[in-house]
Amino acid sequence: MKKKYILLVGFLFVASILKAQQYGLFNTKTQFDAFENPAAKSFTLDSSSKFASNFFLPNLGINAANGGKASEVIRKSINENIYSTRNLPLGTGSPNTFYQNTNVYVLTFRIFSSYKYNQEVGLSWQVRSDSRVKYTNETLAIFDSYKRFDQGPYTDVFNDNGYQQSYHQFSLSIRENYNKRLAFGIKLSLLSGIAYNSLKIDNSYFYADANDRLDIGVNGTYKGSFLYNDEISKRTFFPTFKNPGASISLGTTYTSKSGYFLMGNIKDLGLIKWSNSSYIAKFNTLKSIYDVSTKSSSAINEEITAIAKDVVVKNGFITPTNAKADFLISKTFNFYKPSFIISKNLFHPGGDIALVNTFKSSALSASVIPVYNLNDFIMVGLQGMYQTPNFEFFLGTDNIGKTISLAKGINKSDATVGSGYNGGSFYMGLGIKFGRTVNHPQNLSTMPGVNGEKVYRGVFRSLFNFFKKS
Repeated sequence: MKKKYILLVGFLFVASILKAQQYGLFNTKTQFDAFENPAAKSFTLDSSSKFASNFFLPNLGINAANGGKASEVIRKSINENIYSTRNLPLGTGSPNTFYQNTNVYVLTFRIFSSYKYNQEVGLSWQVRSDSRVKYTNETLAIFDSYKRFDQGPYTDVFNDNGYQQSYHQFSLSIRENYNKRLAFGIKLSLLSGIAYNSLKIDNSYFYADANDRLDIGVNGTYKGSFLYNDEISKRTFFPTFKNPGASISLGTTYTSKSGYFLMGNIKDLGLIKWSNSSYIAKFNTLKSIYDVSTKSSSAINEEITAIAKDVVVKNGFITPTNAKADFLISKTFNFYKPSFIISKNLFHPGGDIALVNTFKSSALSASVIPVYNLNDFIMVGLQGMYQTPNFEFFLGTDNIGKTISLAKGINKSDATVGSGYNGGSFYMGLGIKFGRTVNHPQNLSTMPGVNGEKVYRGVFRSLFNFFKKS
């Protein structure tokens, strides 16, 4: 069982080399759209039922990409389960970059709470994971065989920098119209950290001595919520709030008289406080490993990784969530709706520019989504959706070409399938609305303020009036 937990952490860390935000779901009135974009609405007056949920049914997205000269090594490792760096060029510290994002909505519940301002209130439970790792060819090669390093000494070729963070997110969201054209939304979240690891190497040195000795020098910092495998257990993946945090998302939408729809968001702006039982290692070490010819590769690798473990101390630390800023502009032309989206990471490098081309016929729609990632990835996504006022099901990918070649390569166990950077993406979701129909105020059988019907003044209108009076 312990191995299963370790593999699960590994999944959250590398997510099987499968990057984007399911842009095809923006401005679709799905539950995913409403929870990800706080001001977006998911109910339709006179058609939708009052409540909505996914009832623990799948609603998830997994995206990732890996670029650089090590792509062929990664592809061979995934497709053929062979780890070999014999053809990887060494000596220059050539960088590779890995990005990963996983977003799973375990449970969602949403209610249409006010007719007057189209107010919607939602509760959700998500499990999220983000990774960004910049690593060199030499980092991969040293864990394959030190014998390739025979042209030393090597300086600053192991200067890696990366992080992985996974956590639970419990959220309360509210959206409502301010007037007929303008709407606001907010999402407040309580976070529970699952796992965190980061490594930054500022300087490095490596020399394979002729006297059967390896000299390794590194200067950098490691932070992690766990250090040893026996610290991983079933409890690691349950929300215990041992590592608490909080985040906020703010959004607004505006519909112009000419039919243009605009949306802006600041999403998942928050922090996580990792407990005092976490680890920090600040190392500035020159270590020699003797008699290397008599030791196995795994034993040598253990001595290399022990450099950080030898100076580690237990201490807490604070990390930011992967906050983003989004902007969308869209207009519907009969059956065709194009949407232009810009999304930028706030604390980490990277972002996306996407053009969502949606074609709709009755309850069915299909989207073609070219995306340029600011880390120099180009992707093309596809999405299919069946949606009625009370039911929705969607299936898609942000990277159709790489996903297909990845699947073919794994199925055939053939590393020659595919070229360029590694990547893949998959997402799907289902939502159901139930209860009585939410009617337009003109079609109500009761009037606000009569027979005990509550009058809603609006959360954001009340806040604005409060600050105005102050």
